[in-house]
Amino acid sequence: MDRHLAKYYKEHYPAGTRIMLVHMNDDDPRPIPDGTKGTVNCVDDAGTLHCTFDNGRMLGICPEVDSFHKIEEHEHDNGDDSEDNEHEM
Repeated sequence: MDRHLAKYYKEHYPAGTRIMLVHMNDDDPRPIPDGTKGTVNCVDDAGTLHCTFDNGRMLGICPEVDSFHKIEEHEHDNGDDSEDNEHEM
């Protein structure tokens, strides 16, 4: 991943950011189920978002291959999980 993209993810997905996984790459032998919510722990220098998911699993999300979106604060309040900020490559 380009270092500028990695910097973007570090700035826009700081620790504590809530995300929803839309779809994980089919090559993963144990993918996180679509629609699972999680919390970003950190973003590494390669741009991978390391997350703890609400189902207890911990896994890195690769923005170049996995689809996800940030859950905005107002979505926490009213339960809306709209995909306005969906990331998909």
